[in-house]
Amino acid sequence: MVDKNSLLRNLIFELFPALLSSEDTEYLWQLFRSHVNKREPKPVSDNFIKNQDKLLQSMIAEKGITDIENLKPIQKNLYLWRGDITTLKVDAIVNAANSGMLGCFVPCHACIDNAIHTFAGVQLRLECAKIMSKQGHPEPTGKAKITAAYNLPCKFILHTVGAIIYDKVTDKDKLDLASCYRSCLELAEQNNIESIAFCCISTGEFHYPNEEAAKIAIQTVTDFLNSGNKKIKIIFNVFKEEDEQIYKRLLR
Repeated sequence: MVDKNSLLRNLIFELFPALLSSEDTEYLWQLFRSHVNKREPKPVSDNFIKNQDKLLQSMIAEKGITDIENLKPIQKNLYLWRGDITTLKVDAIVNAANSGMLGCFVPCHACIDNAIHTFAGVQLRLECAKIMSKQGHPEPTGKAKITAAYNLPCKFILHTVGAIIYDKVTDKDKLDLASCYRSCLELAEQNNIESIAFCCISTGEFHYPNEEAAKIAIQTVTDFLNSGNKKIKIIFNVFKEEDEQIYKRLLR
C-alpha cells in the first residue's frame, strides 16, 4: 500500500522544506497541488518525478479507473459517461485548454485543465511548453495539439482552445466550437487513436450555453463518423448531471 503522506513529505522537502512540520495528508496534498499549479515549466529531479508519479498513480487508482471496454454505447461508436475524465482508460482524452496551452495556473482551481495537468504530472506542462516555444504564438481557437498523458490511464491528451462567450453566441463562436471537435478528431485519426473522450468544451470557464454546445458536439462528431465509414469510438464525458440529461435527450 502506498504511503501518500511519506511521498508528499518527500516531494515537499524538495519544494519548501520549512513546511514539513504538518502531518495532515490533505493539507500536504493541497500544498503540493497549489505549488505545481503555479509552477513555471522547468526541470525537476529524477527523485521528484519518481515520487510524484507513484503518488499520482496511486491516487488515480484509488478514485477508480473506468475502461471504455466496460462501457455500453448509447449509439453505434458513441458513448455517454459521467465521471472524472482523469480516471478514464481510453486512447485519448480532450482537454479544454486556454491559448497559453500550459495548463491552469490558479492553485487548486476546479477547471478540467487544472485537473488534467495536476494528475498527469509536471511533465505535461514541460511538454506543452516545448510545443508552444516552437510554435512561437498563442494557440488559435478551434485547433488542437497532442501530448503524452504521463500518469493518466489514457495514452494521449488532445488540447484544444474553445470559443469564449462574452455576450450572445455568434456564428463565429459556433464555427470555432465545431472546429475544436473536428480538429481533435482529425488529429486522433492522424495518430491512429481508436477511442477518444470529449469533455464539454467551452461550457465551463468559457461560458458557452450547455445545450447549444452539446448540439454542436453531437452534430460535428456524427458528421465525422459518417464521412468515410470512420470507426473511432467517441465518449461524451460529462461531469454534471445537467449535462448528462442534455446529452441523453439529444442522443435518443
